[in-house]
Amino acid sequence: MKSLILTGLAIALAGAAPANAGELFGGLYVHGVDTPLSLGGSPEGGLDVQLGYRGNGVTGLKLEPYIFGAVNTSGDTNYAAIGLSRKFGDRIYIRPGVGLAIHTGSARNFDNPFNDKIEFGSRILFEPELGIGFKASERMSIEASWVHLSHATLFGRQNPGIDNIGARINFKL
Repeated sequence: MKSLILTGLAIALAGAAPANAGELFGGLYVHGVDTPLSLGGSPEGGLDVQLGYRGNGVTGLKLEPYIFGAVNTSGDTNYAAIGLSRKFGDRIYIRPGVGLAIHTGSARNFDNPFNDKIEFGSRILFEPELGIGFKASERMSIEASWVHLSHATLFGRQNPGIDNIGARINFKL
């Protein structure tokens, strides 16, 4: 599954047109942070190393398509996501986004409440995120961001979800 995630990310990066270059981003995230959206915390931990690409705004709405992968340093759930984000502001900004993610964790519904892994209930999950950033130069910005994964109880009553909080650096190409 890890090779599938990395292959998809490589294909997306290779297909990026230089005339519409967008930006590369990477960061470190605390994996499995306890928030009200994660419904009781996470048995998983470690750090996620995230690497991705975000395109320039498309349409009049300035929606920015993105793709990224995140590998967990503790061997817990890895994931890859695609979606759309929108940047509001310039030097200081917020960037909400929403996408779909595929993960390497358990897709089963609650079989064992004492499991040391999250049982997400679905292989495909929603991936809302929110970044708050600062434009450090014309080509570089720094963001604090939150990434959430869950199926929003669409595939069963049980929906633990997971929250990852961290920071990333964005480089315009």
